Amino acid sequence: MSRRTRGPRARRRRRVLVWGAVVVLLVGAGLGGVAVWQNTYALREERVTVRHDGRLLDGVLARPANGAGPFGLVVFVHGDGAVDATHETFYRPVWEAFAKAGYASLSLSKPGVGASEGNWLDQSMDDRADETLAAIAWARTRPGIDGRRIGLWGASQAGWVLPKVAARDRAVRFVIAVSPAVDWQQQGRYNLLAELRKNGASRDETQTALRRRETTLDLLRQGATFERYRNAVGRNDGMTAERWRFIARNYRSNAAEDLRAMRGTPTLLVLAGHDINVDVADTESAYRRVLPPDSLTVRHYPDATHSLVDNAVENSEPRLTLTAVFAPRRLYAAGFLAEQHRFVRQFTDRQGTD
Repeated sequence: MSRRTRGPRARRRRRVLVWGAVVVLLVGAGLGGVAVWQNTYALREERVTVRHDGRLLDGVLARPANGAGPFGLVVFVHGDGAVDATHETFYRPVWEAFAKAGYASLSLSKPGVGASEGNWLDQSMDDRADETLAAIAWARTRPGIDGRRIGLWGASQAGWVLPKVAARDRAVRFVIAVSPAVDWQQQGRYNLLAELRKNGASRDETQTALRRRETTLDLLRQGATFERYRNAVGRNDGMTAERWRFIARNYRSNAAEDLRAMRGTPTLLVLAGHDINVDVADTESAYRRVLPPDSLTVRHYPDATHSLVDNAVENSEPRLTLTAVFAPRRLYAAGFLAEQHRFVRQFTDRQGTD
């Protein structure tokens, strides 16, 4: 339950360090200008601060490069982990796609990340929804933002947050759900088996891992302490006391009922063909079962991973590094950024503000 979410983030942090080293080398080789140009975006970024629940949250408001607005706004809801406002620059190509459609983007660093106060591991999914609602309320006070055209963009763990926000703010104009989770426990089992298959685990290893998982769930249901968990599991799996408490708060999360709040809200569901974190078939089934066809758009990217990075790129460290430096927009699966642009553009056109 812990390995599922920390592994990709740790790898991404290592990659960022590698990218930085590569850029330094390229500058020395006279290629730094190309790298800088490719990592320059048609955006006006402003550092902002939002107060919520007595704490200050640091963030970025990224507006289109030109014009005074009023701009529509996409509020970002992160997936799991210690995510900063830019997601280590990973969001910027998406912000640019929205900016070209006349939309600004607002993203806050999670509590305890960057300059944001607090600790994201103390949050429930309801807490995360409250935080997102606070960001929306703050944005509606900003000059140059069109409060009638505020939508949500969220990935992975945000699947449990987006419907809660839509239920409590009926003025949310649209929702973009990227690789969203539905059932915490079902997702955990799916991810565990997918990771075991990927690593070539034997039948015995798989059965042992499943038994360990059931033990963990039993302990969570009993409200066991972290110490009791460690004594029962008896292995170094990277779990910490803070992480255990976070899981205990959230392991019952299931978006199936909350999704009903999004009925009638235009929703773009984005699914990846190489997703080992989320069972995309289960997610699509849940969304189609609840949301009416006239408000739901489903887009599949067969060559993408959970993060919508092209699978061939993500699984080649040299190619990933070079793409990040020289063509960061191509990190994403083909067509993804264009579809993000098209989806939000329709609401700009309907408002007649182009």
